[in-house]
Amino acid sequence: QFLHLHGERTLLQQACDRIVDLVGNDGVMIVTNKAHVTRTAEQLPKLPASNIVGEPMGRDTAACIALAAELVKRKDPNGRMVVLAADHLIEPTERFHAAVKAAEAHLDSEPDALVTFGIPPLYAATGYGYLRRGDQAGETGGVRVYHLRSFHEKPSQTVADQFLESGEYFWNSGIFVWEVGTILSQLDQHVPKLRAAASRIADAWGTPKQAEVFEAEYGPIEKKSIDYAVMEKAPKVAMVETPFRWDDVGSWLALERTQKRTPEGNFVLGQHLGLATSDCVVVGEGKHLVATIGVSNLIVVHTPDVTLVARRDDEQAVKTLQQMLVDRGYGDFV
Repeated sequence: QFLHLHGERTLLQQACDRIVDLVGNDGVMIVTNKAHVTRTAEQLPKLPASNIVGEPMGRDTAACIALAAELVKRKDPNGRMVVLAADHLIEPTERFHAAVKAAEAHLDSEPDALVTFGIPPLYAATGYGYLRRGDQAGETGGVRVYHLRSFHEKPSQTVADQFLESGEYFWNSGIFVWEVGTILSQLDQHVPKLRAAASRIADAWGTPKQAEVFEAEYGPIEKKSIDYAVMEKAPKVAMVETPFRWDDVGSWLALERTQKRTPEGNFVLGQHLGLATSDCVVVGEGKHLVATIGVSNLIVVHTPDVTLVARRDDEQAVKTLQQMLVDRGYGDFV
């Protein structure tokens, strides 16, 4: 989220930019790892410091959304939330705003609904989950909203081809809009222990016991995505057919879609000098030079505290490595 993958602003700054005009700086809340709080504040100096929440450990999206909802509720019991990830590229911002307004218009008529954003698929992708639309529920500013028929996990290539051909399936973006009371009610119904833990943390927020309670309550929470914990079980889910360009750049291979290929077939972000190097993704920060000799089909990422070298065709193993780091006491490097 701190990288400049597209334009002069980092991914995190762009995520904030696209929502701040709708909610103001006071209305933006960042939930991140506690190790990133200082850097987040440096990148977003207009945000109140209290709006940057540092998790003591990662517990997937259901937990962080539950905590954010509890904190929002204490500021505004009738508030609405827009949930965004910091690793998406979305253009143009005006069309994103139109999609949010269409979601809000749907909540005006069905406040007990949960709204997700579906991306019209550009190809038969196997790396994304899918949403199957149902009947049209409305239209605002030319943006259509549908009742959601079903969620689908990442498909095989054959099934992805069928999804694309049908015209009824959309990529699952992981962007949501809902009433804070509705999401908390659904969390309470489907994952009551998780919701209760988030509530106890929020009750201690701003008190001398905040850090102690946060650590004690957050650690035992079971890791669950918000899709698995709530969205796939909720009785009323709607889908906005997004009118904007979207790309999920949550993996290093996404650089292949955001950076130009060198004559040797490499994708480079930062400073790189390669001899007999081809078909690699190379990332470096600042003035650090990454030099490679006689290699191909690699991902090489250098940051100030970690260097990663992996095969391009085994990028998914990075998630396994992340868990190993946590298990072996290197969690600060994740």
